[in-house]
Amino acid sequence: MSASAVRTGVWFIGARGSVATTATAGCAAVAAGLHPAAGMVTETPPFAESRLPTLTSLVFGGHDTVGCPLPKRAEALATGGVLPHGLPSAVRSELATADAEIRPGGPLPGDTRSDEELINAFAADLADFGRRNGLARTVVINVASTEPAPAPGERRLPASSLYAAAALRAGCPYINFTPSTGLRTPALQDAVAGCGLPHAGRDGKTGQTLLRSVLAPMFVQRALPVRAWSGTNLLGGGDGAALADPGAAAAKNAGKERVLADTLGIAPEGEVHIDDVPALGDWKTAWDHIAFDGFLGARMVLQTTWQGCDSALAAPLVLDLARLVARAHEKGLTGPLPQLGFYFKDPDGGPAALFEQYMALLTFAETLRGEK
Repeated sequence: MSASAVRTGVWFIGARGSVATTATAGCAAVAAGLHPAAGMVTETPPFAESRLPTLTSLVFGGHDTVGCPLPKRAEALATGGVLPHGLPSAVRSELATADAEIRPGGPLPGDTRSDEELINAFAADLADFGRRNGLARTVVINVASTEPAPAPGERRLPASSLYAAAALRAGCPYINFTPSTGLRTPALQDAVAGCGLPHAGRDGKTGQTLLRSVLAPMFVQRALPVRAWSGTNLLGGGDGAALADPGAAAAKNAGKERVLADTLGIAPEGEVHIDDVPALGDWKTAWDHIAFDGFLGARMVLQTTWQGCDSALAAPLVLDLARLVARAHEKGLTGPLPQLGFYFKDPDGGPAALFEQYMALLTFAETLRGEK
């Protein structure tokens, strides 16, 4: 059977959020030839023979705790400049079809179900989605708002881990595009080890950390000691509100700091500050201030400014990952996929520098070739 004849499910946790809505609308637009596939690495020549699922074969669904329909959410994103004007109308049918596949998430306030009951309910939603749509496989991708790390001694699993456990129980490959706990909890250690499924994460690398993973190796390779690396993020939208929680912000910053520590070999002075600015909507400004030493101790500074839309940066990466992990599952690959570190701040091993991660990704593209 050809790759185009096989239908692949993409199940978003946070299916009505900005990233999932942008990815769903964007997939439809690119598949219809309305827009080029800017930002999609899997649409570049090195992946042409990797037998990835076609964009037209992807079927979208997901869990969410909010009720705003995808067509209306897409209109709001177009008003904010995230989606092109007129695109929500052009792909309204595809958005409505995906919205019909979104199921209530949880736990919501007052939900008395146990962790096991929630996991079973979420897994049943996944099984039903695959069965009704005749899917060969479904890839579960967490793109929900960042949650704080669990408190020490917490007996209940965090929501991200409930969804991750449900994915494994339903036999679905799993991707954590957020800094939330997901599979990385001792409570799921045995389930992860025995699942026989590919999985990847954590925390998508879209803007400030992407730049850090390029600049940090430059300082190492040029033997320029970094004394301090500080940053500030101004952002609005759902991310800004979620990261106003100090616990969620700490989870987010851990990945940003890991990139520097892994590449430089030390954790330089300085922190990343995240400020919620609701007026910015889905747009973000990130500043970095890098203090380093030159020859004979000359004190120097490099400053960078990154302005962009996280949803538009993240959506093509999410589509890439869905296709790559689906193909890895088809090939019978199991366990963590460090080859996909190119996409993550906190990957499952592998190099930290972006160029080395890209080369590993190209090697992975070759691995995915072939009939099986």
